[in-house]
Amino acid sequence: MTSVSVPGTGVTVFDSDHLTALESEAIHIFREVAGEFDRPVILFSGGKDSTLLLHLAIKAFWPAPVPFPLLHVDTGHNFDEVIAFRDEVVARHGLRLVVARVQDWIDDGRLTERADGTRNPLQTQPLLDTIAEHRFDAVFGGGRRDEERARAKERIFSLRNAFGQWDPRRQRPELWNLYNGRHRPGEHVRVFPLSNWTEADVWHYIAREGIELPSIYYAHRRPVYRRDGMWLTSGPWGGPREGEDVRELSVRYRTVGDGSCTGAVESTATTVEEVIAEVLASRLTERGATRADDRLSEAAMEDRKREGYF
Repeated sequence: MTSVSVPGTGVTVFDSDHLTALESEAIHIFREVAGEFDRPVILFSGGKDSTLLLHLAIKAFWPAPVPFPLLHVDTGHNFDEVIAFRDEVVARHGLRLVVARVQDWIDDGRLTERADGTRNPLQTQPLLDTIAEHRFDAVFGGGRRDEERARAKERIFSLRNAFGQWDPRRQRPELWNLYNGRHRPGEHVRVFPLSNWTEADVWHYIAREGIELPSIYYAHRRPVYRRDGMWLTSGPWGGPREGEDVRELSVRYRTVGDGSCTGAVESTATTVEEVIAEVLASRLTERGATRADDRLSEAAMEDRKREGYF
């Protein structure tokens, strides 16, 4: 296995040739979509995978600007640090951001607040409505095949029907880096340039490229309480229930999303190098370890994908 030291960081990135191959594949996918589709959009939450996706898009079209807008489905239950980071990145690169706020759908009666307080499952309808409103025909997402079993079934070009639904039987073969973007009026294609990346690949590439992330990806002290084997924190989504004691711990987040169902992990990793060491030692993916919404049922993610979820 080859290794490369990143100057000035003390970080050793393994298998640099492998990372370069993954980068080249993703850049090829971005350029392919630009040539095949009329109105692509990049899903961007400010999380590590969507930030990496944007970094690759900037590389794909440099020195020209990124030719696509960004789309964030905002649950209203996001971490403040992530929203501030999202807005700073958009301003820095002069990008156009479309925000679909779940709260707007709740306020006008198109959605109803769930009894458990989580809004992650409520993102689907705002996403589909916004895709239809703006007539987006290709939607880039940061999903990876190692995250969750349902995502492992998906192609890089994932056809969605006129209702935004995913049908695994309609997935097309993808041979020799040839991608079929044909779709009927009203349909669209979800595109996943990070399909062949792992969480470790993402972090090694972040180290190699010096990509900035929201601060909550690194260890910090935060009041948390234990629920269903995860450390949650209080916010506009609610707080601890009776019997759930609050403790202040050194934690970090492996993934970011709706605060009501995204857990932290105990950690002292304050640098990229230390995070990489933790990721390599972990036997659970970030979603399996810290996303309560994926534990609703054995097929929770697949059910939501069939409805039009990410």
